[in-house]
Amino acid sequence: MSQLDPDQYTVVWFAPLEVEVHAALRMLDDRHDGHFPVAPGDDFVYLAGEMCNHNIVIASFPHGQEYGTGAAAALASQVKRFFPNLWFGLLVGVAAGLPNLDTQPQRDIRLGDVLVASRSGDFPAVVAYDLGKATDNGFQLLYNGGVLSRTESIVASAISNIRIHTTDDTNSFSLSDYQAEVLEEQQRNDKFAYPGHDKDRLFPAHTDAQEQTVHRPLRSNPGRPRVWYGPIGSGEKLMRNAQEKNALRDKYDLIGLEMEAAGIMNRVPVGVIRGVCDYGDSYKNKDWQPFAAITAAAYAKGLWNLNIPGIRDEIRGLTGDDNEVLRNRVANLRNRPPTSHF
Repeated sequence: MSQLDPDQYTVVWFAPLEVEVHAALRMLDDRHDGHFPVAPGDDFVYLAGEMCNHNIVIASFPHGQEYGTGAAAALASQVKRFFPNLWFGLLVGVAAGLPNLDTQPQRDIRLGDVLVASRSGDFPAVVAYDLGKATDNGFQLLYNGGVLSRTESIVASAISNIRIHTTDDTNSFSLSDYQAEVLEEQQRNDKFAYPGHDKDRLFPAHTDAQEQTVHRPLRSNPGRPRVWYGPIGSGEKLMRNAQEKNALRDKYDLIGLEMEAAGIMNRVPVGVIRGVCDYGDSYKNKDWQPFAAITAAAYAKGLWNLNIPGIRDEIRGLTGDDNEVLRNRVANLRNRPPTSHF
């Protein structure tokens, strides 16, 4: 088996969970056979391939490792050291959705929908909800919950571009046609099939009775997810208390909760894309994880294909001996605007 050159990879796709890795692999246009050189202590998983004319590395945890913001920070630090020419990254996977049916218009987030971390007013794209200190006025988040790093500018621009082109008259957002085609193709694999709207049950926050569910009208195309843009909460601990979770949602305008972004963002400036696999309540299970993972992956691939110029051909043949040339090219690409193909 051949040895792969870390210098040739400019994009990282973080996929902490195994189901997220499988979804990421399904998005590759070509899988790179071989392995990266490893040293003692290199215990993370790296898989390589090509996507939309980018050399991409999929980074994940080894089987059985606990995850969370601390573990994610260690993974991101190792990735940054091991791949010196990274241009940008994405964190793609599953999360808990936070519907809010009391707002106007309603934020009717459903299982399988896609959450894209974005700023909302004064609130940052990623809110580190357990990073703070106790005060006389209660627990106060540091930096207003914001992490210090921001998404790479070309990814933020690409997200804005795709958002503008996929809104409808109700100010609701959908997958682009390309993203929908990618998702439809992957759903032919039973592993990633849509579980069915009848298995999407939202329970009131004030009750533990499973026979009580919140009635929501059937969507015209239930298997085609909606896309939601807004702040996503990230923390080391799971938040199961409904009242606390909803209070946090309302205070920071959160659309979802997850456990890795706050650990990664200060080390690698990633875009955060999540598929909704549960509502973060006591009724959560893993039934929706595969579909949620593939919907997020389809959005991520469409983001690259429609907006971000491929650079694989521009760095092909450059080796470690040409590192200064390669890094200069990557630096120049940071100033290149996204290209729209809508």
